[in-house]
Amino acid sequence: MTTKIAKIISVLFHPVLVPTLGFLLLLNSGFYFSMISWEAKRFVLLVFIFTTGVLPLLTAAIMALNPKFDLSVDRLKDRIVLFLFSSVFYYLGYLIMNRMKAFPVFKVFLVASVLVIIILLIVSFKWKISSHMAALGSISGTLFALSFRSGINPVWALVTVILVSGAVGTSRLLLGKHDIWQVVAGYSTGFAILYPAIYFS
Repeated sequence: MTTKIAKIISVLFHPVLVPTLGFLLLLNSGFYFSMISWEAKRFVLLVFIFTTGVLPLLTAAIMALNPKFDLSVDRLKDRIVLFLFSSVFYYLGYLIMNRMKAFPVFKVFLVASVLVIIILLIVSFKWKISSHMAALGSISGTLFALSFRSGINPVWALVTVILVSGAVGTSRLLLGKHDIWQVVAGYSTGFAILYPAIYFS
């Protein structure tokens, strides 16, 4: 993998995009909630895009008005601010889903993701854990939990998320953004929180 490809992969599967991409994957994996109408899917998808993607991106854009802000978010202060705002936005998504009486799995995913973000925030005070891998670990944990709970085997979805996780992890290492333990810890954190949260919900 070249550095250019690694950069493209890191951007395509940025933590603000992974929840939406993962949700699209979930909706087309044969689980019980994939049978809802397109109108319902579109509304839920818009909530995901707005609260997990648009709002965090707008926050980053506003912060970028400060010349000292680094979009790569390598500085601890910048990471903490974005984590704090992201946790609020995810919880807002949960409140919206709760109000519209959406399937429990959607609400559990969002509120469990808040816990993932809080853990990343706390760990970041001492260590630069990978938020890219935490996002992918969360999607992986969700898919595996739903698969074991429902008895449905969405093989292509599982293969896709595993391959993407491997590619993103490799790209982060190649770009020198993280070491192997930071990549593994990020993925494990997301997986370890979302799997039981979804499985037992």
